Amino acid sequence: MYAKASLSMTALAAIFACAFAKDSRTFAVNHFYGNGALSMGRMDPIMNPGAPSTHSHAIQGGSNFNLTMTDDALLYSNCTSSLVDADKSNYWTPSLYFQHSNGSFLSVPMFYMNVYYFFEATDDEIKPFPVGLRMFVGNASLRTPPQGGAANVLDTNEGPIQPVQWTCPRTSYDIPSYPQDSDGMHGVGIQDPNNAGAGAGFPHMNCDGYASPLRADIHFPSCYNPEAGIQDYKTNMVFPSSKGTTGGKANCPPGWIHVPHIFYEVYWNTPLFEGMWTEGTGSQPFILSNGDRTGYSLHGDFISGWDEEVLQKIIDNCDTGDSGMDKCSDAGFLNDASTTCNIQNLVPEKIDGVLEKLPGNNPPTGWGQELETAKQRVKRHFRGHVHGRHV
Repeated sequence: MYAKASLSMTALAAIFACAFAKDSRTFAVNHFYGNGALSMGRMDPIMNPGAPSTHSHAIQGGSNFNLTMTDDALLYSNCTSSLVDADKSNYWTPSLYFQHSNGSFLSVPMFYMNVYYFFEATDDEIKPFPVGLRMFVGNASLRTPPQGGAANVLDTNEGPIQPVQWTCPRTSYDIPSYPQDSDGMHGVGIQDPNNAGAGAGFPHMNCDGYASPLRADIHFPSCYNPEAGIQDYKTNMVFPSSKGTTGGKANCPPGWIHVPHIFYEVYWNTPLFEGMWTEGTGSQPFILSNGDRTGYSLHGDFISGWDEEVLQKIIDNCDTGDSGMDKCSDAGFLNDASTTCNIQNLVPEKIDGVLEKLPGNNPPTGWGQELETAKQRVKRHFRGHVHGRHV
């Protein structure tokens, strides 16, 4: 009798797996509207709750974004910069600057942002994000090429995860965006061997694709561990694995919840600076707001403010692709694209225009900058001793 019961449970599990199995990817792009980002500034309620963050960010989504946030705060936002009103989540990334030859910094305007919602092939049931789920991906301290190289790796069965890249759309790749012999350690990043337009770290060519300047690409994991909880961003998420699956599927660990795979595209208006630097010389002038000259530290944050019922319908029924999630019949109320949703910078300080220092006073690092700075400190220290004083 016990054997029969076990067999029945196994058969039941197989039936459920078949019911939820998804044989191919579907997706929809979440588009934003209005006058620029929701806000920009040194705000990060995940990494620096209750205080100014170490560097500035570009933020999209629900207007209840704040330095400190309760799990359900976003649901009560007065507006959202997402066209789909049921999405009051927040999405943010470090902002970008241009470093002039005289050492000053100029803010680079965010051109626009897209967030792709991929519903991947899997044997799992894909469920909506729980309200208040916090996610972080990337490594804000990284200044060297990623361990596995420049290509994206989003499957734990295929090697070390590499979730971020820079894409440089161009009218021609006759001259590569990255030098073919680049080791990623001396002024420019490294080429993705599978994509002429992308790589790890900043490229050294101007990104002149039509309506597509320099783009930050950020993939988030899609397996949520309910035992870790929605606030433990360090351990609550992993990427799925294709191990033991067929047909290109990837599954989450047992007991974990498979949620949508979200992917940020953040376009920066770098063509505005085209005449201010010389491309193709093995170096480039752009710098992330955390002081990173390499681009390797690209990262992203997310807090869910979705109406879970609406998101579940989108997961189950929407495959509008690049046309947009707002074209889904189940998306619900749509915001008026002729209006705008913005909030003030909650850390009042100058973050735009010409700056002598990056917001938060982050010194440039990467490409040997740290070593050079250390040498300068040693020289000043030695000179001070020669003259009988410290300077």
